[in-house]
Amino acid sequence: MRQKSSVLFVLPLFLLPMPSSAQSAAKKAAPPQPAAAPAPAVAPGTEAVVETAKGSFTIRLLPEVAPKHAALFVQTAKAGGYDGTTFHRIVMGGIIQGGDPLTKDPGKASQYGTGGLGLLKAELSDRPFVRGTVAAVRRPSSLDSAGTQFFVCLQPQPSLAKQYTVFGEVVSGMEVVDQISTTPVDGDKAKERVPMKVTIREAPLAP
Repeated sequence: MRQKSSVLFVLPLFLLPMPSSAQSAAKKAAPPQPAAAPAPAVAPGTEAVVETAKGSFTIRLLPEVAPKHAALFVQTAKAGGYDGTTFHRIVMGGIIQGGDPLTKDPGKASQYGTGGLGLLKAELSDRPFVRGTVAAVRRPSSLDSAGTQFFVCLQPQPSLAKQYTVFGEVVSGMEVVDQISTTPVDGDKAKERVPMKVTIREAPLAP
């Protein structure tokens, strides 16, 4: 019987640098990129419904705690960025992790966990990591490397406080999160695909 884990261990993401000659060529060939427009503000009370074959659960976003992370989540969901991605990393009774755009492609399984990062600076807060907390995944080497990936806590994770950005909380369907966490794994990598579809329920902006 697998024991429940109370601590989240984020797998290292090894990013190999290009040789200096290749870097120089890339800099010369790549045209300047315009700055990305900031995502629209998210109204407090906005929710995201995450649908899977195992059922659905609802996340209430917390723009008052992490406005940029909430905005990126909503922007990504509205663009269909989460649809077809899978919960690729699972610690039974501990966390489920998803949101990597690379997981849309089963052929890129060896790269799962490396996509969609490096887009946001941390928005750390005093928000506790309790059951149902939704937080941003980041690279182990940098606080300021979050993006579209997220994880849901199945039990309190006090060691993660002020290390990861909390931007939401599950307000219904935690039993579905529990069910997803029973997906067979190899280590902490899911052996079965648990794809999702995310729909945003807008809350009106205050006047």
